[in-house]
Amino acid sequence: MLDGNNNLFIDCILQARMGSTRLPGKVLLNIDETDTIIEFLIKQINHSKINRLIVAIPSGSENDILEEYLKKMNVTCFRGNECDVLDRYYQCAKKFSLKHIVRLTGDNPLIDPEIINLAIDSYDNEECDYLTNSVNRTFPYGTEVEIFSFNSLENAWKNAEMDSEREHVTPYFYNNPNKFNIRHLTQSVNNSKFRYTVDQEEDFLLVKEIVKKIKNRPIITKDIIQVLNDNPDIQKINSKVKPKSLE
Repeated sequence: MLDGNNNLFIDCILQARMGSTRLPGKVLLNIDETDTIIEFLIKQINHSKINRLIVAIPSGSENDILEEYLKKMNVTCFRGNECDVLDRYYQCAKKFSLKHIVRLTGDNPLIDPEIINLAIDSYDNEECDYLTNSVNRTFPYGTEVEIFSFNSLENAWKNAEMDSEREHVTPYFYNNPNKFNIRHLTQSVNNSKFRYTVDQEEDFLLVKEIVKKIKNRPIITKDIIQVLNDNPDIQKINSKVKPKSLE
Protein backbone atom coordinates (compact mmCIF):
# COMPACT_ATOMS: atom_id res chain seq x y z
CA MET A 1 0.00 0.00 0.00
CA LEU A 2 1.24 3.46 -0.84
CA ASP A 3 1.96 6.00 1.85
CA GLY A 4 -0.82 8.48 2.49
CA ASN A 5 -4.58 8.20 2.61
CA ASN A 6 -5.39 6.92 -0.89
CA ASN A 7 -5.26 3.19 -0.01
CA LEU A 8 -4.03 2.41 -3.53
CA PHE A 9 -2.54 -1.07 -3.79
CA ILE A 10 0.02 -1.76 -6.52
CA ASP A 11 0.68 -5.37 -7.45
CA CYS A 12 3.39 -6.71 -9.75
CA ILE A 13 3.27 -9.21 -12.59
CA LEU A 14 6.78 -10.34 -13.42
CA GLN A 15 7.05 -12.18 -16.72
CA ALA A 16 9.70 -14.87 -17.03
CA ARG A 17 10.38 -17.95 -19.12
CA MET A 18 12.91 -20.69 -19.77
CA GLY A 19 12.77 -20.47 -23.56
CA SER A 20 14.96 -17.46 -24.34
CA THR A 21 16.44 -17.98 -27.82
CA ARG A 22 19.62 -15.98 -27.11
CA LEU A 23 20.37 -17.33 -23.64
CA PRO A 24 18.19 -20.38 -22.90
CA GLY A 25 17.24 -20.97 -19.27
CA LYS A 26 18.84 -17.71 -18.21
CA VAL A 27 16.50 -17.04 -15.29
CA LEU A 28 17.89 -20.09 -13.49
CA LEU A 29 21.56 -19.26 -14.12
CA ASN A 30 23.50 -18.46 -10.96
CA ILE A 31 24.27 -14.77 -10.67
CA ASP A 32 26.40 -15.28 -7.54
CA GLU A 33 27.27 -18.03 -5.07
CA THR A 34 23.72 -18.27 -3.70
CA ASP A 35 21.15 -16.77 -6.08
CA THR A 36 19.89 -17.43 -9.56
CA ILE A 37 18.82 -14.52 -11.78
CA ILE A 38 15.15 -14.95 -10.87
CA GLU A 39 15.88 -15.26 -7.15
CA PHE A 40 18.14 -12.20 -7.12
CA LEU A 41 15.52 -10.24 -9.08
CA ILE A 42 12.73 -11.17 -6.67
CA LYS A 43 14.88 -10.14 -3.71
CA GLN A 44 15.42 -6.74 -5.37
CA ILE A 45 11.65 -6.36 -5.94
CA ASN A 46 10.91 -7.28 -2.34
CA HIS A 47 12.71 -4.11 -1.20
CA SER A 48 10.09 -2.00 -3.02
CA LYS A 49 6.60 -0.99 -1.88
CA ILE A 50 4.91 -3.46 -4.24
CA ASN A 51 2.04 -5.27 -2.53
CA ARG A 52 1.77 -8.68 -4.21
CA LEU A 53 4.18 -10.32 -6.65
CA ILE A 54 3.02 -12.88 -9.22
CA VAL A 55 5.39 -14.46 -11.72
CA ALA A 56 3.61 -15.12 -15.03
CA ILE A 57 5.27 -17.85 -17.06
CA PRO A 58 4.29 -19.71 -20.24
CA SER A 59 2.23 -22.88 -20.09
CA GLY A 60 4.71 -24.96 -22.12
CA SER A 61 6.28 -27.96 -20.37
CA GLU A 62 9.82 -26.54 -20.57
CA ASN A 63 8.70 -24.04 -17.91
CA ASP A 64 7.64 -26.73 -15.44
CA ILE A 65 11.08 -26.56 -13.82
CA LEU A 66 10.66 -22.81 -13.34
CA GLU A 67 7.26 -23.25 -11.72
CA GLU A 68 8.69 -25.83 -9.31
CA TYR A 69 11.59 -23.51 -8.49
CA LEU A 70 9.19 -20.64 -7.74
CA LYS A 71 7.02 -22.88 -5.56
CA LYS A 72 10.06 -23.77 -3.46
CA MET A 73 10.61 -20.01 -3.04
CA ASN A 74 6.95 -19.61 -1.96
CA VAL A 75 6.39 -17.26 -4.90
CA THR A 76 2.96 -17.16 -6.55
CA CYS A 77 3.09 -18.42 -10.13
CA PHE A 78 0.62 -18.11 -13.02
CA ARG A 79 0.80 -20.13 -16.25
CA GLY A 80 -0.49 -18.58 -19.47
CA ASN A 81 -0.10 -18.04 -23.20
CA GLU A 82 3.45 -18.48 -24.54
CA CYS A 83 3.36 -15.92 -27.38
CA ASP A 84 0.38 -13.73 -26.53
CA VAL A 85 1.93 -12.22 -23.41
CA LEU A 86 -0.77 -9.53 -23.34
CA ASP A 87 -3.32 -12.32 -22.82
CA ARG A 88 -1.07 -13.89 -20.17
CA TYR A 89 -1.04 -10.58 -18.28
CA TYR A 90 -4.77 -10.02 -18.66
CA GLN A 91 -5.74 -13.53 -17.51
CA CYS A 92 -3.31 -13.28 -14.59
CA ALA A 93 -4.61 -9.88 -13.50
CA LYS A 94 -8.20 -11.08 -13.84
CA LYS A 95 -7.59 -14.25 -11.81
CA PHE A 96 -5.98 -12.35 -8.92
CA SER A 97 -8.35 -9.33 -9.13
CA LEU A 98 -5.50 -6.86 -9.65
CA LYS A 99 -6.47 -3.20 -10.03
CA HIS A 100 -3.09 -1.59 -10.70
CA ILE A 101 -0.18 -3.53 -12.15
CA VAL A 102 3.56 -3.03 -12.25
CA ARG A 103 5.07 -4.86 -15.21
CA LEU A 104 8.62 -6.16 -14.78
CA THR A 105 10.58 -8.73 -16.78
CA GLY A 106 12.97 -11.55 -15.96
CA ASP A 107 15.67 -9.90 -18.09
CA ASN A 108 16.43 -7.32 -15.39
CA PRO A 109 17.91 -8.90 -12.24
CA LEU A 110 19.33 -5.54 -11.11
CA ILE A 111 16.00 -3.75 -11.13
CA ASP A 112 16.25 -0.88 -8.66
CA PRO A 113 13.54 -0.86 -5.94
CA GLU A 114 14.04 2.90 -5.62
CA ILE A 115 13.06 3.34 -9.29
CA ILE A 116 10.07 1.04 -8.77
CA ASN A 117 8.97 3.21 -5.85
CA LEU A 118 9.52 6.40 -7.84
CA ALA A 119 7.37 5.00 -10.63
CA ILE A 120 4.63 3.98 -8.19
CA ASP A 121 4.59 7.43 -6.59
CA SER A 122 4.48 9.13 -9.99
CA TYR A 123 1.69 6.86 -11.20
CA ASP A 124 -0.31 7.60 -8.08
CA ASN A 125 0.25 11.36 -8.15
CA GLU A 126 -0.47 11.74 -11.87
CA GLU A 127 -3.56 9.49 -11.78
CA CYS A 128 -2.59 8.18 -15.21
CA ASP A 129 -3.62 5.07 -17.14
CA TYR A 130 -0.10 4.03 -18.07
CA LEU A 131 3.34 5.05 -16.85
CA THR A 132 6.66 4.01 -18.37
CA ASN A 133 10.34 4.87 -18.09
CA SER A 134 11.28 2.89 -21.21
CA VAL A 135 9.88 4.96 -24.09
CA ASN A 136 11.37 8.43 -23.55
CA ARG A 137 14.42 6.76 -22.09
CA THR A 138 16.72 8.42 -19.54
CA PHE A 139 17.17 5.42 -17.23
CA PRO A 140 19.63 2.59 -17.96
CA TYR A 141 18.64 -0.50 -19.90
CA GLY A 142 17.84 -2.99 -17.16
CA THR A 143 15.68 -0.67 -15.05
CA GLU A 144 12.45 -0.80 -17.06
CA VAL A 145 9.26 -0.25 -15.08
CA GLU A 146 5.73 0.06 -16.48
CA ILE A 147 2.51 0.57 -14.53
CA PHE A 148 -1.07 0.45 -15.77
CA SER A 149 -4.59 -0.01 -14.50
CA PHE A 150 -6.57 -3.19 -15.03
CA ASN A 151 -9.13 -1.20 -17.03
CA SER A 152 -6.38 -0.05 -19.41
CA LEU A 153 -5.02 -3.59 -19.66
CA GLU A 154 -8.49 -4.88 -20.51
CA ASN A 155 -8.84 -2.17 -23.17
CA ALA A 156 -5.56 -3.26 -24.75
CA TRP A 157 -6.46 -6.95 -24.48
CA LYS A 158 -9.77 -6.38 -26.29
CA ASN A 159 -8.42 -4.11 -29.03
CA ALA A 160 -4.75 -4.85 -29.73
CA GLU A 161 -4.42 -6.62 -33.08
CA MET A 162 -0.77 -6.40 -34.13
CA ASP A 163 1.49 -9.29 -33.16
CA SER A 164 3.93 -6.85 -31.55
CA GLU A 165 1.15 -5.46 -29.37
CA ARG A 166 0.21 -8.93 -28.18
CA GLU A 167 3.74 -10.25 -27.68
CA HIS A 168 5.18 -7.22 -25.87
CA VAL A 169 2.12 -6.31 -23.72
CA THR A 170 2.31 -2.50 -23.67
CA PRO A 171 2.87 -1.16 -27.23
CA TYR A 172 -0.89 -0.71 -27.65
CA PHE A 173 -0.74 1.95 -24.93
CA TYR A 174 1.93 4.15 -26.48
CA ASN A 175 0.70 3.42 -30.02
CA ASN A 176 -2.63 4.97 -29.01
CA PRO A 177 -1.85 8.06 -26.90
CA ASN A 178 -5.30 9.49 -27.66
CA LYS A 179 -6.94 6.59 -25.81
CA PHE A 180 -4.86 6.68 -22.63
CA ASN A 181 -3.53 9.19 -20.13
CA ILE A 182 0.18 8.38 -20.47
CA ARG A 183 2.99 9.53 -18.17
CA HIS A 184 6.65 9.20 -19.16
CA LEU A 185 8.94 8.86 -16.17
CA THR A 186 12.24 10.61 -16.88
CA GLN A 187 15.14 12.06 -14.93
CA SER A 188 17.30 15.14 -15.50
CA VAL A 189 20.49 13.11 -16.07
CA ASN A 190 20.35 10.84 -19.11
CA ASN A 191 21.83 7.47 -18.13
CA SER A 192 20.43 5.52 -21.08
CA LYS A 193 23.94 4.75 -22.36
CA PHE A 194 24.32 2.18 -19.57
CA ARG A 195 23.03 -1.30 -20.33
CA TYR A 196 22.80 -4.23 -17.93
CA THR A 197 19.68 -6.06 -19.00
CA VAL A 198 20.43 -9.75 -19.57
CA ASP A 199 19.79 -10.72 -23.17
CA GLN A 200 22.96 -12.53 -24.22
CA GLU A 201 25.91 -14.31 -22.62
CA GLU A 202 27.97 -11.11 -22.52
CA ASP A 203 25.21 -9.32 -20.59
CA PHE A 204 25.11 -12.13 -18.05
CA LEU A 205 28.88 -11.94 -17.53
CA LEU A 206 28.65 -8.16 -17.05
CA VAL A 207 25.90 -8.48 -14.43
CA LYS A 208 27.88 -11.12 -12.54
CA GLU A 209 30.83 -8.70 -12.38
CA ILE A 210 28.59 -5.89 -11.11
CA VAL A 211 27.09 -8.11 -8.41
CA LYS A 212 30.57 -9.23 -7.37
CA LYS A 213 31.78 -5.65 -6.92
CA ILE A 214 28.79 -4.28 -4.99
CA LYS A 215 28.30 -5.59 -1.47
CA ASN A 216 25.26 -3.54 -0.43
CA ARG A 217 21.80 -5.06 -0.85
CA PRO A 218 19.60 -4.13 -2.52
CA ILE A 219 21.80 -3.01 -5.38
CA ILE A 220 20.75 0.45 -6.55
CA THR A 221 21.39 2.26 -9.81
CA LYS A 222 23.78 4.91 -8.56
CA ASP A 223 26.11 2.22 -7.20
CA ILE A 224 26.00 0.34 -10.51
CA ILE A 225 26.86 3.48 -12.47
CA GLN A 226 29.69 4.21 -10.07
CA VAL A 227 31.13 0.73 -10.63
CA LEU A 228 30.80 1.03 -14.41
CA ASN A 229 32.43 4.47 -14.48
CA ASP A 230 35.26 3.33 -12.20
CA ASN A 231 35.82 0.13 -14.19
CA PRO A 232 35.58 0.94 -17.91
CA ASP A 233 36.88 -2.52 -18.82
CA ILE A 234 33.73 -4.04 -17.34
CA GLN A 235 31.58 -1.99 -19.69
CA LYS A 236 33.40 -3.54 -22.63
CA ILE A 237 32.09 -7.00 -21.75
CA ASN A 238 28.75 -6.39 -23.50
CA SER A 239 29.64 -3.30 -25.53
CA LYS A 240 28.98 -5.09 -28.84
CA VAL A 241 25.52 -6.28 -27.82
CA LYS A 242 22.83 -4.07 -29.33
CA PRO A 243 19.60 -3.35 -27.39
CA LYS A 244 16.45 -5.09 -28.51
CA SER A 245 13.87 -2.65 -29.81
CA LEU A 246 10.82 -3.96 -28.01
CA GLU A 247 11.53 -7.33 -26.43
